[in-house]
Amino acid sequence: MRNRPRTIRTTESLLENGLIDEESLPEIRDVAKRYAVSITGVMQEQIAHLDDPVARQFVPTGAELIITPEERADPIGDDPFTPVKGITHRYPDRLLLKPMHLCPVYCRFCFRREVVGPGEGMLGQAELEAALDYIRAHEEVWEVIFTGGDPLIIAPTKLRPIMAALDAIEHVKVIRFHTRVPVVDPERVTDELVDALSTETPVWVVVHTNHSQEIGEAARGALRRLNRGGVPLLSQTVLLRGVNDTPEALEGLFRTLVANRVKPYYLHHGDLAQGTGHFRTTIAEGQELVRRLRGRVSGTCQPTYVLDIPGGHGKVPIGPSYLEPGEEGADGTGRGDTHVVTDPWGERHHYPPRVAAAAAPATTATATATEEDPTDD
Repeated sequence: MRNRPRTIRTTESLLENGLIDEESLPEIRDVAKRYAVSITGVMQEQIAHLDDPVARQFVPTGAELIITPEERADPIGDDPFTPVKGITHRYPDRLLLKPMHLCPVYCRFCFRREVVGPGEGMLGQAELEAALDYIRAHEEVWEVIFTGGDPLIIAPTKLRPIMAALDAIEHVKVIRFHTRVPVVDPERVTDELVDALSTETPVWVVVHTNHSQEIGEAARGALRRLNRGGVPLLSQTVLLRGVNDTPEALEGLFRTLVANRVKPYYLHHGDLAQGTGHFRTTIAEGQELVRRLRGRVSGTCQPTYVLDIPGGHGKVPIGPSYLEPGEEGADGTGRGDTHVVTDPWGERHHYPPRVAAAAAPATTATATATEEDPTDD
């Protein structure tokens, strides 16, 4: 294992490593009092300059102190759906299991930034058992989604018994992990960790990454180890102003992911987390970006653009529409199941395609004969 820079966790370390300047130190201290700071050595190595897509994601700025009226401490509404500590049960057939409240890095746009980082680490044993008991008691739960905090910073020795407990629950058919670890702290993806994920119940890993610059050689190796261990990989990405809000940036990321056997899954519109307004695009901007990707990259590179509705009302697709109702007929009546479709290059087409009008009959006699012949109906 190569010698990497040590993880940065304090404003003083940010200053010592040239990621902030002396003038901004008091302001960044105020940010760090509210929101946790951590940048792994791997991510430090991926930063080329202070205005690049990696630095923007992890280096705190004074803009985080600006809170707009629409922003919320719990932007997607986890709290009302938390029946026991460590469980969020918003959808009938699946729930979130949050055994860990720490992350290897702290994204400056995180929608759980108010609750991850400070204070507790992992759930206590009694709390974890209560969470597992909740899952056991709810037979409608088909899928358990590990999130947090980042669940893959749990040591394999501690992860194994949790996986065994879930594997033993008959109605749990799928286990999913949402994690940044394979990209931001790839050396944690050891053979022991991969083995801990090897249960009879299928395990899927959803990797959070937002720009191809994050995915260095170490990250590629971690993804390869997971893939070779039989773990199917998806990705989720947050649309971020100044990070990936161009067709070229998204194309580069999604091509890089697919080339590393990761299927792009979700492109999230930025949540209304407090102090993150400088990262959010408009929905119209996001739709235009997704529209411009269509035709540039294959279907394997296309995620679903989604909005998590504030207040706990769930995710919905918000991508652009390519379909409009067809025109009315000449007599003013509707045309039935007809549409106008816009192709990836902006050209509009009728569906079904319009059929050319039939040629006029040669004679009145022929026309009359045709009209009376039942075989032509």
